[in-house]
Amino acid sequence: MTQPSFATHEVLNQSPPFEDVDLFALDRPLADAVAANGGASANRELSEFGQQWGSAVMAARGRIANENTPKLRTFDARGVRRDEVEFHPAYHELMARSAHAGVHNSTWTALGKPAGGAAEVVRAAKFYMAAQVETGHLCPITMTRASVAALTAQPDLLAKAMPVIATRAYDPSFAPWWTKRGMTLGMGMTEKQGGTDVRSNSTRATRDGNAYRITGHKWFMSAPMCDAFLVLAQADEGLTCFFMPRFKPDGSVNAIQFQRLKDKLGNRSNASSEVEFAGAYAERVGDEGKGIRTIIQMVQLTRQDCAIASAGLMRSGLAHALHHARHRSVFQKHLADQPLMQAVLSDMALHVEASIALVMRLCHSFDRAPDDPKEAAFMRLLTPAIKYWVCKSAPGFLYEAMECLGGN
Repeated sequence: MTQPSFATHEVLNQSPPFEDVDLFALDRPLADAVAANGGASANRELSEFGQQWGSAVMAARGRIANENTPKLRTFDARGVRRDEVEFHPAYHELMARSAHAGVHNSTWTALGKPAGGAAEVVRAAKFYMAAQVETGHLCPITMTRASVAALTAQPDLLAKAMPVIATRAYDPSFAPWWTKRGMTLGMGMTEKQGGTDVRSNSTRATRDGNAYRITGHKWFMSAPMCDAFLVLAQADEGLTCFFMPRFKPDGSVNAIQFQRLKDKLGNRSNASSEVEFAGAYAERVGDEGKGIRTIIQMVQLTRQDCAIASAGLMRSGLAHALHHARHRSVFQKHLADQPLMQAVLSDMALHVEASIALVMRLCHSFDRAPDDPKEAAFMRLLTPAIKYWVCKSAPGFLYEAMECLGGN
């Protein structure tokens, strides 16, 4: 005999949890977009990824990682600077799963060259599905992938770092990057006085032999537990890009001093920080005075991932809205059979299908750009526009998806 959930009533007319599903097999527009852009041969791989990330276990990890937000430990119990951020184990598990699937590096060869084929499209499909479960951990994942594009401006540095970047291992230990099984990279550009106007940056870089010492601040530096960061600072010849590791070559902790973590509405599982550099060790990436030209290669790829993730968030909202509407009954009909709700859900479905088709077409241009000047031009021109349109439409779309769930 079934026992009631409460002493006063039974819980009825509620949708079951949306979990233990194949996020790829359930998503015909995604499969069609992948096939249309050259990635059909990866269907089995993507279905396996979709089953893993659509599981109840992964859904729980995403929820727990966002409920247990990162904590900054500036000092240890003895008053010694520590500058570490602690994460819940669920966050580390998400990172490990994404790294194991190559979401942070599969678009590059072991030498840091474009992987070719449909690598961008296939990797984007994984990123899109992972974003439906938990987007915060994807910040260091996307920056690690994108950093390789900027590091190509400094071949000797890329040759040293790429063997560690290229592994499909996640190593959360706080240790010098060259001793680890795998590494992550972040980025620091904006400052208080200028924001996106990075030419107004005041952070200074002073030569110290073959390296530099950097003094200044960053108003927003995400994923502070990355093993190294690409940062902008003013050198003698102007704004320059630098590789700044958490540890100096002698193994001591670098002078990267975190002031606080941002208190955010979203992206809560991921830490975003304000930071000061007190003569921090760094190595130049590219020529002095060419910092924007160098780091924009990284920015282009992070913009691409912003569009992919926002499309994934909208797909998640639609999937949950459809699932709820198919199980919830109102006025003697399922919500999905009510004409007004059908109109809303149809509009939402069309919006998601258009978004993933557009984003995957952009990813195809990233695959083709090294060999096709027209695709390279398409990629350069459309990336910021597509990023803007998809990311701008996502919050309003998700608000609509939430309304489909009513009081829940």
